[in-house]
Amino acid sequence: MSTSESQAQARQEALRSLDRLVGTWRVEGTNSAGTVRYEWMEGDAFLIQTIDLVADGEASRGVEYIGWDPESQTLRSHFFSTSGEILEYTYDLTGDTLTIWFGGTDSPAKFTGTFDAGGNRNTGAWQWPGGGYESTMTRHEEVAP
Repeated sequence: MSTSESQAQARQEALRSLDRLVGTWRVEGTNSAGTVRYEWMEGDAFLIQTIDLVADGEASRGVEYIGWDPESQTLRSHFFSTSGEILEYTYDLTGDTLTIWFGGTDSPAKFTGTFDAGGNRNTGAWQWPGGGYESTMTRHEEVAP
């Protein structure tokens, strides 16, 4: 297998580790609620998350593109908010544990959550030095009109 083939395989395997996120989820946490939706971009090069949350009375909306970073060998993302902010995260989904770091894997700010046996609920918490909050994400079955 050539280097480019092995890199493509590593990229595909890493991205596909996030398959269980695909769908629409209801998010509830300390002083926050809303929905997030994960879907594959055409060609499966990126997983796209659309966010519509209200936290502490303020709307948080935006879109996040999650893709493979060959330099760090991690799943990195860029979140673009409707307020103009651009934030970076790193994702890892191993077994039933989802970890999302703000920035890189050396960041003290991160979310760690665990999926239930059916894969339809993830319960965890965002934590950072001096703070954090609990969050539950429940798969929302869409009803056709």
